[in-house]
Amino acid sequence: MTSTIDESNKEKMRSVSVDLNHDASLLIDIPDALCERDKVKFTVHTKTTLSSFQKPDFSVPRQHEDFIWLHDTLVETEDYAGLIIPPVPPKPDFESPREKMHKLGEGEATMTKEEYTKMKQELEAEYLAVFKKTVQVHEVFLQRLSSHPILCKDRNFQIFLEYDQDLTVRRKNAKEMFGGFFKNMVKSADEVLISGIKEVDDFFEQEKTFLLDYYSKIKDSTAKAEKMTRSHKNIADDYIHISATLNSLSADDSTANKKHLEKMADLFEKLRKVEGRVASDQELKLTELLRYYMRDIQAAKDLLYRRARALVDYENSNKALDKARLKSKDIPQAEEHQKQCLQKFDKLSESGKKELTSFKGRRVVAFRKNLIEMAELEIKHAKNNVTLLQGCIDLLKSI
Repeated sequence: MTSTIDESNKEKMRSVSVDLNHDASLLIDIPDALCERDKVKFTVHTKTTLSSFQKPDFSVPRQHEDFIWLHDTLVETEDYAGLIIPPVPPKPDFESPREKMHKLGEGEATMTKEEYTKMKQELEAEYLAVFKKTVQVHEVFLQRLSSHPILCKDRNFQIFLEYDQDLTVRRKNAKEMFGGFFKNMVKSADEVLISGIKEVDDFFEQEKTFLLDYYSKIKDSTAKAEKMTRSHKNIADDYIHISATLNSLSADDSTANKKHLEKMADLFEKLRKVEGRVASDQELKLTELLRYYMRDIQAAKDLLYRRARALVDYENSNKALDKARLKSKDIPQAEEHQKQCLQKFDKLSESGKKELTSFKGRRVVAFRKNLIEMAELEIKHAKNNVTLLQGCIDLLKSI
């Protein structure tokens, strides 16, 4: 199955608000994308007035692995240790709609032609929605970088945007993947050890406590939002079968009930479309937002980990200096190392406070915006449901 996006659908796919304060000097979007099996080829478009770029307006082709490469280079850059690195976009996953489409094909013989056609349309719409969300989260990642006062100047970011050939970023081999897995295990163990270190700044202690609790609640809310969205999708699917059954009954009925059955079938078809829109809006305005901030909170927690690691290194350097003075050996080297550790810790603390404060403001604005929009859409859909039901009742009374 191959998909592309066009301008008419472009605005609909922008569901996750991250309060991006766009600087007109560097604007990035993904106006086009092509999906072929498990690969999505993105067209990354840049418009800029910055002199560091060779052209003011240009586009380049990129794949998901290129985004991972860019994210990893930013995380591994020592100068960015005090920054919240925007979360890497999740890998495109079209397995679920493909599997549903396969099952639908297998069950075609047990359905009426009308049921099969409508179910197929629903699954095609679901596939397209997944595709749009995939494009959108990759676009948000780039826009987060372009709106950041420091990350927007990164050399690798500029190469990603400007180099008009394939970046030839290969997938990680088994050895590298195992190395990454081992590194994460070491980090997890390190976090347990660091957690016992006494925090010297109340601001970071409060942020750490808040983020741990907040992440847990966001994770729980995400699971419940996904369950709610699935329920609405299931209701929409049930309406297809009810509508088809009523149509089948009306076709075999020659009595006065025929018109009643036809009107009821038409009602459930219209209700199906409304219910489908309810599910889609909840997915875009709430579930996707929660998923995004789960990843973003993890990025903030990673910043706290790097700062805690620097605090441990500073405390160890103090111990090393005390030992050097006690032995009257290598004192200048120990003093220099302690100075460097202190400078690094102070730098991470200073930039970390700014980043976490900005993160809080961005998060509040994003949730407020999306929840208001979702509430307005819920009211709109509820009114449509009432209108449809009242209209059908009035029509049945008149028959």
